Amino acid sequence: MASPSATTGFRPLKLVFQRPNTLQIMARRCGAWAAEVSLIAASALIPFSIGAYAQLHLLKEPVPLNPLLARTQETLGKTFATPTQSIKVAPLANLFWTGALIMPIAVAGWQIYLLGKTGKTLPKRWFGLQVITASGAYPGWQRALKREVVGRWGLPLSTAYALWRCSGSAPNLAIFLGLGGVMLLAETAIACFDPHRRALHDRLAGTFVLDADEGVPRFKQFDAPKAEGNGKADIWQKTDEDEAIAALVLTPESRWPRPALWYWMRRHPGLTLLITGLAAMTAVLATFVGTQVYIQTQINWRQVQQQNREALLTLANQFTVNKQLGAILALGNLAHPDAALQLLADLLSLETDAQLMQALGQAMVSNGPKALPYLQRLNQSLNNDLESLRYGGDKEERLVVRERQRVSQRAIAKILTLYNEQIRNVDLSRVNLAQNRSGSRQFTLVLDYLDLSGIKFRSSILTNASLREVCFSSPGEDGFFGTFDDAIADLSGADLKQSNLSGAFLSHVIMNRANFIGANLTKANLSHVRASGANFSSTQLMQANLHQAILNNASLTGADLQQANFSNANLQAARLAQVKASGASFQSANLTKSEWQKADLSGADFSGSNLQNADLSSSRLVGANLSNANLEKVNFRNANLSSADLRGSKLAGADFQGAIFVTIKPTKPNQFIQTFPVNTISIGLQGVDFTLAKNLNVKQITYICEQGGLHPKCLPPER
Repeated sequence: MASPSATTGFRPLKLVFQRPNTLQIMARRCGAWAAEVSLIAASALIPFSIGAYAQLHLLKEPVPLNPLLARTQETLGKTFATPTQSIKVAPLANLFWTGALIMPIAVAGWQIYLLGKTGKTLPKRWFGLQVITASGAYPGWQRALKREVVGRWGLPLSTAYALWRCSGSAPNLAIFLGLGGVMLLAETAIACFDPHRRALHDRLAGTFVLDADEGVPRFKQFDAPKAEGNGKADIWQKTDEDEAIAALVLTPESRWPRPALWYWMRRHPGLTLLITGLAAMTAVLATFVGTQVYIQTQINWRQVQQQNREALLTLANQFTVNKQLGAILALGNLAHPDAALQLLADLLSLETDAQLMQALGQAMVSNGPKALPYLQRLNQSLNNDLESLRYGGDKEERLVVRERQRVSQRAIAKILTLYNEQIRNVDLSRVNLAQNRSGSRQFTLVLDYLDLSGIKFRSSILTNASLREVCFSSPGEDGFFGTFDDAIADLSGADLKQSNLSGAFLSHVIMNRANFIGANLTKANLSHVRASGANFSSTQLMQANLHQAILNNASLTGADLQQANFSNANLQAARLAQVKASGASFQSANLTKSEWQKADLSGADFSGSNLQNADLSSSRLVGANLSNANLEKVNFRNANLSSADLRGSKLAGADFQGAIFVTIKPTKPNQFIQTFPVNTISIGLQGVDFTLAKNLNVKQITYICEQGGLHPKCLPPER
């Protein structure tokens, strides 16, 4: 064995890492990382694609999503603020999509296991890379988890998620993906500034990435002091034998901890046998006790059910003349109300005494929201009875049915009021809650200031209802519409004639083909509503917000739209004849083929809107802003365009027959000949091209030319 040439003795060893080609290792690390991600992604995409194919081509007997997929969908929707919906899928889609959830976890767990045990994942083995600790040992599963789950993915993606949520970028997933990519890149880029080329996840886990061929790190001695006499540093040079000894000393005997429990059990067999026996006896005793408790619980539950049934039968048998009211109220307070509610609904549908009807209705109200499905079906049945009695039956029978209907209406209204905070996504479709003035008692639906978010009123009758400042939609806890937890009411086909909805919050509500004739929607928020084919004739919409509302084929004839906001709304083929819309905003709205005959649009803002093929005949557009609007083939016949701003608009094919560009006032009371005002310039016509406009008369062309408009008949300016 060689000995050091210096006489100063043994010096400690310093751990250094050899970096023959850093750029090459970094390139291979990037390649290995891409291969790892691709491997996990492929394990998810392959079964997902097969499931998607089964969903498209094998959807013969659909089934609900299994609990694992449904829970995952709900969790992802809540985390990333994305919309979710209950769907039915093909059985094979259920199977393969479940595999798409499990396979990536299994593949990732397998790779982490290999990394902890051998220091190499499959892609790292392909690219010739090795992950070790500072002592040259393999990382172990704890370090591997910390390195991959926490360092590589957890910290960057959680930071990106926090920035995404706090910056107001949610629910835009593209921004989150961009932030996630930047954070992952930044975490890896730290390796470029580390002396040992370690990324953040390596520093966190205390690992190093080396060439697989290098094995454990190289060792050398600290610089030795200068030797006496020659003035040079005497460096101890290691031989192959020294390296072998260092490897034996520094390399642990085993990289895995000795199974201490197994050795303890071998050393203490008697105590081990005793503990095992006690554990077995405890397990048997616990199983026996648990079984007895379960059996006794089931017996007690059956006894309670039997007692409730007996009480129900007893109360039902007590329906005599002097005990009916007490029995009815008792039915409304049973512990298990399903059978009682059905009985109460059946009794109400047959009762003829008004006092007992009121008692039956109050008994159903006592059960809260659970009674709404029974009341809904009863109300629908009574509506059918009334319709059939219109063609037959005597007056007394009609009055009795109306009284039953009135009781059901009041019960529904009371539950909506008293249990408002407990009601979400209730179905009240096709119920009749209209104002009822027949007989001695009256009913008017009053739900002012309540929260009716998510309630379905499809094809319901709510005429003359008072719904002031009612909230019909809620974005949920995340505060974003269009996500998983939205609660949006459905008023499709509902009849709300003469209803008071002033100040109501109807944003994003579905109200296709709804009837709002004569309703009051002053200052209501109807932004983003879907109201295709809805009828808003004679409706008051002053200062209402209809930003980005969908109102194609809707009728707003005679409505009051003063100061309303229709910016970016879709009013294609809408009917707006005789509306009052002075000061209203229609910026960038889609108004193609809309009808505005005799409408008052004074001071309205149509800038950037599309009015192609619209009918504005005989309308009043004094001071209206039509700049940059598409007015191709618009009918302006007999319209008043005084002081209107037409700059930048497209007028090809527009019909101006009889249109008025300036209001002419006679200077004398009996003046017969009228002339245009002298020295009045309207900037709204400067530079406007009327070349392709239709039916312009001589006076109109003369005025257009005087105001700086463009037309082939305009004389060139004098030089």
